Amino acid sequence: MIKHMNAIPIKNVTIDDSFWAKRQKLVRETVIPYQWDALNDEILDSEPSHTVENFRIAAGELKTDYYGQVFQDSDLAKWLEAVGYSLSVKRDEKLEAIADGVIDLLERAQQADGYLNTYFTVAKPGKKWTNLRDDHELYCGGHLIEAAVAYYEATGKRKIIDIMSLYADHMVDVFGTKPGQIRGYDGHPEIELALVRLYHVTGNKNYLELSRYFVEERGQEPYFYDIEESGRTEHRVARRKADYFQAHLPVREQKTAEGHSVRALYLFSGATDLAAEYNDRELLDVCKELWKNVTRKRMYITGGVGSNEYWESFTVDYDLPNDRAYTETCASISLMFWASRMLQIEADREYADVMERVLYNGILSGISLDGKSYFYVNPLEVWPSACDIREDLRSVIRTRQAWFGCACCPPNVARLIASLGQYIYSYNELEQEWFVHLYIGGKANQTIGGQQVQLTQQSNYPWDEHITLTVFMEQPAEFTIALRLPGWCKGAALKVNGEAVELATNKGYAKVKRVWHNSDRIELVLPMAVEKVRSNPKVRENVGKLALQRGPIVFCLEEADNGANLRDIRVSASSEFTVSYEDGLLEGVVVLSGGAWRTDETSYDDNSLYTTVPFASTNVQVKAIPYYAWANREPGEMLVWLHEHV
Repeated sequence: MIKHMNAIPIKNVTIDDSFWAKRQKLVRETVIPYQWDALNDEILDSEPSHTVENFRIAAGELKTDYYGQVFQDSDLAKWLEAVGYSLSVKRDEKLEAIADGVIDLLERAQQADGYLNTYFTVAKPGKKWTNLRDDHELYCGGHLIEAAVAYYEATGKRKIIDIMSLYADHMVDVFGTKPGQIRGYDGHPEIELALVRLYHVTGNKNYLELSRYFVEERGQEPYFYDIEESGRTEHRVARRKADYFQAHLPVREQKTAEGHSVRALYLFSGATDLAAEYNDRELLDVCKELWKNVTRKRMYITGGVGSNEYWESFTVDYDLPNDRAYTETCASISLMFWASRMLQIEADREYADVMERVLYNGILSGISLDGKSYFYVNPLEVWPSACDIREDLRSVIRTRQAWFGCACCPPNVARLIASLGQYIYSYNELEQEWFVHLYIGGKANQTIGGQQVQLTQQSNYPWDEHITLTVFMEQPAEFTIALRLPGWCKGAALKVNGEAVELATNKGYAKVKRVWHNSDRIELVLPMAVEKVRSNPKVRENVGKLALQRGPIVFCLEEADNGANLRDIRVSASSEFTVSYEDGLLEGVVVLSGGAWRTDETSYDDNSLYTTVPFASTNVQVKAIPYYAWANREPGEMLVWLHEHV
């Protein structure tokens, strides 16, 4: 089999550290209730949602019009999924009762044949499955399925699984190559990975086969969306090309990531799942080729992807503008989903490194420190005065928003943080190997050799380089603990019970195989030097520039600390930065302080726009904060990539 390991389930993992535990608590106590209020239109001065109301209309409990996007159902689905993960971490009777009420509402809104979509039930009765290209029916169904799996695994309550199995059975009847079936697929991939998850819970192989059908049929000739368009009485201008939907080629023939970034990465995640389930090496090789294209030629230093505001899309290799970076929060989240799936197939540090990069930077920037406002777009440079007037910067918002008319990102962030425990560890049963992918304090339990083994982590990561892991078990047992040595780390050191261990690595993991005893202690040091990172020179935006990174954290400058016109600041290769932790700043962050240069204000005249006289430079001190924490103070400029002083 090509799949080497499985993630240790979220129920077996407890996060208990100074960084992520408080964020999971924030999601549980603040974000989930806040988003519930938003879905019920109880947040003042924010975009209305009407999502819950749409379900009540579909259930026949209200007489009013549908409101919102065609994919509005997915907002409630992702919220319910976040609830499921949160309940896996800590049971909450009040929250569970609310969720049970939502599930009852879904049941009342469901049609007799299993169909469940409020847009078509309320706004377009009789038109279901007539515009798969544009109307997100299977996408919404996929998110509802993912919510069902998360809630069932957390609570053991089958009602939501039964509801969504009935819907999935309807899909099995409707789609395929048999006479009378629709030979099509959704314009927004998501159902593919969701059906695999439902198969794992139910054992119904029809769901797995349907997922494979959707992936394999995509992009085949004759082109489905043209056939579908010709059969509709209601026509829409097909402004988007086939590559926007990843339907320009069969998946097995795709070499580069094209079109809408979130759609692409959901599709690649589903394809990776199928490669693992069917032991399909050819499909896995396709996924690897696409992975290389995304992460080596089309990904920002923050892990953000999808640089183009137009259609929220990928463009061409190395096109990574900073001030116009779109990098939707959902795209970062979908990259983490994909990275995790690739990692389970092949324990390669490359996948875990990307997972960590996007987690601490591209995803975390999407939510405010108080959990009540969000970024949809995550630029790497902001000049507010220009953003206020320039049409080509219209997508760049310098303050997080309370909610959105298209609110896909907020509940997506909530479900990711709530489910973080399932990304930390994996276990290879055949080789008896326990992999540590992420360094997050807490504990995990896994059955090894017929007994329960607990592995604890203690650290102040990502601020501190020292990590301690302790093994607890009743009887000695031989197995391997594999520790990721991040790509950013140089000179890692490892001790077991105080004795140095030679670092024998395999694809970036230091594997320690021995007979472990109760209370055996691992001490890992991952030196966190301040790194000056440079882009491949083909990234034209960053030629002559560098960025600051320490450990997994990418840093930025904000106007609040460094004044205006941040682009005028220049840092040299020899500039040294001190590292300090400021407990009272941005809820506690490490900051970098160091010397830089900027133009001496006395050397130029504001009454002269151009001159032949070179400007003088002056030394200044700059202060950099973690990128994820920007825009939590007064609005102002922000900059990741700094000019290099030579």
